[in-house]
Amino acid sequence: MTDTTPAPAVAPDRVLNPDTGMDAVTLRVGDLDLMSSYYSAALAMEPLEERSRGSEVHRVLGRGATPLVRLIATPGLPAVDPRQAGLFHTAFLFDDAPSLAATVLRAAQDPRSRFAGSSDHLVSEAFYFTDPEGNGIELYTDRARDQWRYAAGELQMSTLYLDPNAYLQKHLTDAAVAGAAAAHGKVGHVHLQVGDIPTARAFYIDALGFETTVGSFPGALFASAGGYHHHVAMNTWNSAGAGPRAASLGLGDVALTVPARDDLDALAARLRHHRLPFADRGNEIVVSDPWDTQVTVALPAAGIDDVLSR
Repeated sequence: MTDTTPAPAVAPDRVLNPDTGMDAVTLRVGDLDLMSSYYSAALAMEPLEERSRGSEVHRVLGRGATPLVRLIATPGLPAVDPRQAGLFHTAFLFDDAPSLAATVLRAAQDPRSRFAGSSDHLVSEAFYFTDPEGNGIELYTDRARDQWRYAAGELQMSTLYLDPNAYLQKHLTDAAVAGAAAAHGKVGHVHLQVGDIPTARAFYIDALGFETTVGSFPGALFASAGGYHHHVAMNTWNSAGAGPRAASLGLGDVALTVPARDDLDALAARLRHHRLPFADRGNEIVVSDPWDTQVTVALPAAGIDDVLSR
């Protein structure tokens, strides 16, 4: 049901709960079998469940019981346009360097991968790939929070060279390679392409309730809940001036989880204040950003069915 309640007279002052997290990202794909086999082989994810909805097939892949990506077969849509608003990359977070190294090795050895670089971001170490249909992927680990540094109230992040071969030589172990599929992973953040940063700030910071962590990086904005380095990032590096997204393959939904219904109520109040239409489905709120990227903020999923039902 779309909310039509009048906006409150007083602005809500709550931000997102510090225990907000990311959930499985949704991608619309042209070749479900190709993409499913890629995420299985290159990223050590396993199909967890699938469901048909009319002509669409929805398939969830993950590690263990943790869903990481939902693929929706929509072969009639045009290919990803790297200049339009949408996905820059989905970032999968690993618990330790050996688990990351094992997955990086798998991704690098898959001939369908395109390696896009590696970086030391001061708060994390990351490797970048592009999947067979043009969706960006980041594989990363975090440095301990007591190693993060701040200046003038802003988290210090950078893009320093990280030698991929040296990283693998240092961290890769036989045990990690053998146990890659069993190693824990989750969606750590989602990085988006937007048309302009001020409009992105008004939506993701002011309305959704994220807090800025890095606002001085040229053409980009990083934001989080609870002091994390970022749960979402927005940039205009390829998409400056882009308008609302045309229907295409690629990003279908950005999913967040919040602990309790009170958090959804607070979000609903902020959205009403900013006069943004949204759908409240009881256990989740669905809203679109200014470029028609769908964002779902939900209570923690009780199971895979909750992910498939979105």
